[in-house]
Amino acid sequence: MGLTGQSVGRGALDRGLTLGQRLSGEQVVALVGNPNVGKSTVFNALTGLHQHTGNWPGKTVASAVGRCERAGHAYLLVDTPGTYSLLARSAEEEVTREFLLSGKPDAAIVVCDAACLERNLLLALQVMAVVPRVILCVNLLDEAERRGIRPDLALLAKRLGIPVVGTVARKRRSAQALLGALVQPAGERPPTLAPLLQGCRSSLITNTADEESTAALAAYAGSLCQEVLPAAGEAYSRRDRRLDRWLTGRYTAYPVMLLLLLLVFFITIVGANYPSAWLATGFAYVKDGLRRLLSLLAAPPWLSGLLVDGAFSVLSEVVSVMLPPMAIFFPLFTLLEDSGYLPRIAYNLDRPFCACRACGKQALTMCMGFGCNAAGVVGCRIIDSPRERMLATLTNSLVPCNGRFPALLSLIAMFLVGTAGGLAASALAALLLLFFILLGVGMTLLSTRLLSATLLRGLPSSFALELPPYRRPQVGRVIVRSLLDRTVYVLARAAVVAVPAGCLIWLMANITLGGSSLLQHAAAFLDPFATLLGLDGVILLAFLLGLPANEIVLPLILMGYLSAGTPVELGGLGEMRALLVENGWTPVTALCTALFFLFHWPCSTTLLTIKKETGRWRYTILAALLPTAIGMLLCMLVAGIARALG
Repeated sequence: MGLTGQSVGRGALDRGLTLGQRLSGEQVVALVGNPNVGKSTVFNALTGLHQHTGNWPGKTVASAVGRCERAGHAYLLVDTPGTYSLLARSAEEEVTREFLLSGKPDAAIVVCDAACLERNLLLALQVMAVVPRVILCVNLLDEAERRGIRPDLALLAKRLGIPVVGTVARKRRSAQALLGALVQPAGERPPTLAPLLQGCRSSLITNTADEESTAALAAYAGSLCQEVLPAAGEAYSRRDRRLDRWLTGRYTAYPVMLLLLLLVFFITIVGANYPSAWLATGFAYVKDGLRRLLSLLAAPPWLSGLLVDGAFSVLSEVVSVMLPPMAIFFPLFTLLEDSGYLPRIAYNLDRPFCACRACGKQALTMCMGFGCNAAGVVGCRIIDSPRERMLATLTNSLVPCNGRFPALLSLIAMFLVGTAGGLAASALAALLLLFFILLGVGMTLLSTRLLSATLLRGLPSSFALELPPYRRPQVGRVIVRSLLDRTVYVLARAAVVAVPAGCLIWLMANITLGGSSLLQHAAAFLDPFATLLGLDGVILLAFLLGLPANEIVLPLILMGYLSAGTPVELGGLGEMRALLVENGWTPVTALCTALFFLFHWPCSTTLLTIKKETGRWRYTILAALLPTAIGMLLCMLVAGIARALG
C-alpha cells in the first residue's frame, strides 16, 4: 500500500482546467477549497509536485495537475483555484464551477480549515450538490487544537453522509489517510439534506443566486457547526489580534512595514557582500583555466575569445552578481509570505489603491511582481473588473522584479555608499534600496490614477480580503523551496540568455567595419540620445540586448567595456567600480542607470504574458512604453539638474 506522486502540468485558467493525458482506469479527483486552507499543501503531499504555496488568498491562479496511486488505484488530481463559492463571480469561481459541473471529476476532495468550519462547509455542501462522491478534508487540525477548537469528525461524517478525514497537511501520514478515504464505500446522505442539495444544484447549473436555497444551505451549515463544535475556541486568536493592532493599525502599519522591508534589505546586503567577491575570484581562476585548456587544445584565438571572453565572462558575472543576494532575499521574502504578513501589506495598501480608483486586489498582484513581473501579470486574473484588471496589468512592471534587485544593490554599493562595507554602509544601502522600492510603488499609484482618469475611467469596485491567521513558517522547507523554485529558476533563465548575449556582444566588439567595431558603431549611434538620459551608448545598448532578461543587463555593460579593449579581471565590486569609473561613470551615471533599471520596458517574457492576458498588442506596447517613459523623464531630470549644477 504505497503512495506515489507524479507531476503532470498546469491547466490554463482562461480556457478551463485541462486534464492532460488521462490514463486508462485513472480516476479524476478535483481538489476544492477556500483560499488559505492549505489546499495546495494537501496537493503537494498527495502528488509530490512541489507547487509554490503561500499563506494568502489569490495565490493559486492557474491549476496544477498531478498523479498519485494508493492500493492499486490510480488518481489524477486537479488542484482547482481557491474559491469561496460555486456561484461564479470571478474567473477562479467560474473555472472551478464549470469543471465540477462538466462531469469530468469522478470525485472531489473539499479541503476545509478546522478553525473556520462553518464558512468552509457552505462550499462543501455546494460541491456535494454537483459531484456524486465527495470527501471532506478537515485540515489544519494542529492550529485549531492550539486555539481550543476540536471538531467532532465522526459526527460530522454522520450528518453529511460522506467520509471526513482530519489532516495536518504537512505530515505525509495525513495524505495516506486522505487517499484511503477515496476507496471507502460512499455513505448515505441524510434525508433532510437531499432537498437542500437539489435546490442548490439547480441554482448552480443556472449560476443564479437563489436567496432561499442559499439561506437554507447556510442555516444547515451553521446548525451543523454548533453540533460538531460544542465548545469552540477562538477562530482568530488573541495573539493574532495583538499582532494586527501593530501590523495593520492606523498609525503603526506603514512604519512597521517599512522597518520590516528595511531589515530584509539590510540582511540581504550584509550577507551578499563576501559571497559575491568569493564567487568573482573563483570565476577568475576558472576563466584562466579555460583559457589555458583551449590553448593546449590549439583552439584558434577567435574561438577562445568567443567562449572565454564572451560567453563565460557574461555567465560568470551573472552568477557572481545575482546568486548571493537572491539566495538571501528570496527566503526572507518567502518567510514573510509564509507567516501570513503579505495579506496585511495588501490590506494596508487597499486605501491608497482605492483612492487611485483601482481595486485593492492590485496590491496583491504588485507584491507578486516583486518576485516576477510575468507572474504578477498572470496574478491580475484575481481582479474581477476588466478595467481594474487592465490597470493592474499595465502598471505591474513599475515595481522591480527579482532580476533587477541584484543590479540595483550593486550600483548602490559601488557608487552611492562605497565598497568598503561596514554596518553603517550596509544600513545606508538598505535605506537607498528601500527608497527605490517606494519610488516604484509611488509610480504605480500615480500611473494607476492617471490611467483611471484618462484611458481607463471608472469607479473602484469592492472586494473581500481574508486575513489568514499568523503561522509559524516552515523555515527549512521555505529555504529549500526558495532556493530551488526561485533562485535556481531565475539563475537558470538568466544563464540561458547570458551565453548567447555574451557571444553576440563579443562578436560585435571584434568584427570591424570602417576601422571601428560593430559595438563601437552601435554605441556611438546610441550615445547622443543616451547622454540626454545621463547614460552612454554602451549602457543603452546593454538594456536593448538585455530584453530577454533583466538579469544580464549589468554583465552586458561590463562586457561592453571589457570588449572595447580594457584588460581588467574583475574580482569584486571594487574592481567592477574601477572599470566603470575608467569608462566615464560618475555617481550621476550610476543614479540614472539605477533609475532606468527601475523603470524601463519589461522583459520579453513579461511582454508576451501581457499579450496573452490582454489579447491586444496595443496594450502590450502601452505596458512597455509606460515604464520606459517614466524612466526616461526621471533620468533626463537627474541629468539636467547635474549639468545645471556643473
